[in-house]
Amino acid sequence: MRAPSPWACDPAHSRGRLYPEERTALRGPRDEYQRDRDRIIHSIPFRRLRHKTQVFVAPDGDHFRVRLTHSLEVAQIGRTIARALGLNEDLTEALCLAHDIGHPPFGHSGEEALQAATASAGGFDHNAHTLRVLMKVEKPYPRFDGLNLSWETLEGLAKHNGPVERPSWAMAEADAAFPLELGSWPSLEAQVAAVADDIAYDNHDIDDGLRAGLLSREQIMAVPLVARGWRTAAERYPDISERRLLSELVRSQIGLMVNDLIAETRRRIREAGVQSVEDVRAAGHALVGFSHAMQAEERELKAFMYRELYHHPRQLAASESAATMVSGLFAAYAGDPATLPEGWRETLPEEEPERTRHIADFIAGMTDRYAIARYRELVGPIELPEGF
Repeated sequence: MRAPSPWACDPAHSRGRLYPEERTALRGPRDEYQRDRDRIIHSIPFRRLRHKTQVFVAPDGDHFRVRLTHSLEVAQIGRTIARALGLNEDLTEALCLAHDIGHPPFGHSGEEALQAATASAGGFDHNAHTLRVLMKVEKPYPRFDGLNLSWETLEGLAKHNGPVERPSWAMAEADAAFPLELGSWPSLEAQVAAVADDIAYDNHDIDDGLRAGLLSREQIMAVPLVARGWRTAAERYPDISERRLLSELVRSQIGLMVNDLIAETRRRIREAGVQSVEDVRAAGHALVGFSHAMQAEERELKAFMYRELYHHPRQLAASESAATMVSGLFAAYAGDPATLPEGWRETLPEEEPERTRHIADFIAGMTDRYAIARYRELVGPIELPEGF
């Protein structure tokens, strides 16, 4: 393994954890970021990602991606980039694995419904809720709430998309407990995790969209980046099936994006004269990113995916049903808290906005299938469109 770069986060110089912990040989020879990664992997919220929407709500096909498989794919891409740039791979992996833990059931449709239901209590945001889950809601340890992750991991989860100028109540609450310097840029590891997320869903959603029949080969050929990659794959392998050509297209397109990102990021680091992690945070702009040409092509691909896949009539019908269920569940639990499970019912606050936020915490932790079952139990039958 290559030596770490001077701008890589060093676990030996971590800013520590909110709650001091004694090191013990019983926990094995792991550094701070390795421990963070392992705590995330072994957590219940991470396991629940197995049954949470990525693109398709409660997918009925075994081959479609869910939040868990997406997170694993993001981590693989992130580690590759981190290694090439001499960054800390374990911190990068931890951030990639945890970045979607705050998502409620049914993806962005569920989030929008939960945001509307909790508007009087400050609303809901999945990025901020990731911190809330990892710092407060999850309680596997005897001496503190949350997973007690390192400062660098929490900072990266808070700011992987850049400085947070107007933090939501949940983000502000996390920052008040363990100040995360929300106004500065995050580590390069966090920036890598953010772009690895884009690379993963830009490409893998093409695969899932074609597999589901919501996209056609003719449609994706309208995107110059995709058409060019398809032609290259077809010229290299003229005698293989279209299905196998698609797999080659996805692999080669990910490689193209990763190579462009690494080259451009190295150029930006040199140009900015970065010599330390603090230089990264003080740079005033993102140092990890695509070249201008690739950025334009990636934006064109993303616009196509929103137009043709994410806003496909079948997806919109599924989103409407998802929103109905989340809204109905919130109304049911708020109207009759006795229907909450025992542990959640016993800890339900009396005062607002904590009461509303507590109910939202419970619903946000649900998997798609659990939410469907509870809706039918508490509210009534619901006709689910194709795709559930």
